[in-house]
Amino acid sequence: MFKQNRLKRLNQILNMIIGSFLGVFIGHSLYRFWHYKTHRGLYDWQSAPWYSSILVYGGVTVVVLLVAVVIKCIIRKRIK
Repeated sequence: MFKQNRLKRLNQILNMIIGSFLGVFIGHSLYRFWHYKTHRGLYDWQSAPWYSSILVYGGVTVVVLLVAVVIKCIIRKRIK
């Protein structure tokens, strides 16, 4: 019983982590897009495209989500 409660709590924490990373990624992407649309001149002199930071955040988010989903699958098997 105690072990199942700990696993359920870990599952809740993973849900919060997934939601947080998705929220930060969406918020960062929307802000970058808005900033690019309002200040295009700032991005003209950069060698990297304006969306490069979105790609970096997206890659990190995908890795974290994959790890969290794998852990959630392991937890689901152990709870049953």
